Amino acid sequence: MKDSHRRKAGLNIAFAGKIFLAVKIDIDTLRGYLEGLPRLLDILKANDVKASVFFSMGPDNSGKAIRRVFRKGFIKKMFRTKAPSAYGLKTLLYGTLLPAPMIASSNPDLIRRTADEGHDCGIHSWDHVYWQDNLPSLSKEQIRAELERAFSQFEGFAGFRPESCAAPGWQVTPESLSVQDKLKLKYCSDSRGYSPFIPEMGDITFSTPQIPSTLPTLDEILGTVSPENVSTYYAKKLQNGLNVHTIHTEMEGGMMHWTFSDFLKKCKDMGAEFLTLKEVASRVRKFPKCRIEMSEIEGRAGKVATQL
Repeated sequence: MKDSHRRKAGLNIAFAGKIFLAVKIDIDTLRGYLEGLPRLLDILKANDVKASVFFSMGPDNSGKAIRRVFRKGFIKKMFRTKAPSAYGLKTLLYGTLLPAPMIASSNPDLIRRTADEGHDCGIHSWDHVYWQDNLPSLSKEQIRAELERAFSQFEGFAGFRPESCAAPGWQVTPESLSVQDKLKLKYCSDSRGYSPFIPEMGDITFSTPQIPSTLPTLDEILGTVSPENVSTYYAKKLQNGLNVHTIHTEMEGGMMHWTFSDFLKKCKDMGAEFLTLKEVASRVRKFPKCRIEMSEIEGRAGKVATQL
């Protein structure tokens, strides 16, 4: 057996013997929060599945993402995924021609509903676009201020402090990982990879476990996979061991919601066991160390944090 295969097998030993699936939900926009999240909560409830939900708490500055137009593959991705239809014209103008609305404070009851229905809740961001586009230039103090603002507002709405976060766009730096360590989080899900691990970046070994997304996201496969074949594509991608599937309230909670519902049904037919990321973190007795590198992946513009 090759060393890489042996290592992967060892990392996944806590989830050997059957298919385990953790659903990770990212909320990026106001529309995704107000419209997509309730729809996904209904789908999850109908299928008796608990997920890990990560909230963008502050302003929706989605319109400022147009600055990514010069990134390799960005325009192609916008057309391939039909982003204007998925996100809506108003969303694509927030923070530029239209004022940036506040996301979570528009309806705090949705946070309380998510928690009351038993889902694992964490922080995605304060300002999603600001983090995704500016993280490499932010100091530890600036990063901590962004996260603390989001954690504090969530705690004010929900009555408890989250113990996890998931970086927008899978963007990390040694500074952001250091800040997460200082926050004493149970886990983070900032990366793409194949199994839970302790991250190493630069010359530093950090302490907060990473639970990476293992499957490609919907916006990375649309155009290559037709909408009617999405659920079948994902079902065939599932492997014995741990699978982590990141979905978005703007896509699977929007015009593609039927594909997610169909996928959950296929998973149940396959005998998959559903876990939250919090449950995943509690099952791993010892997290191995792995390096993180910012790398390009197929279907996504720009680089993302990738487990080596």
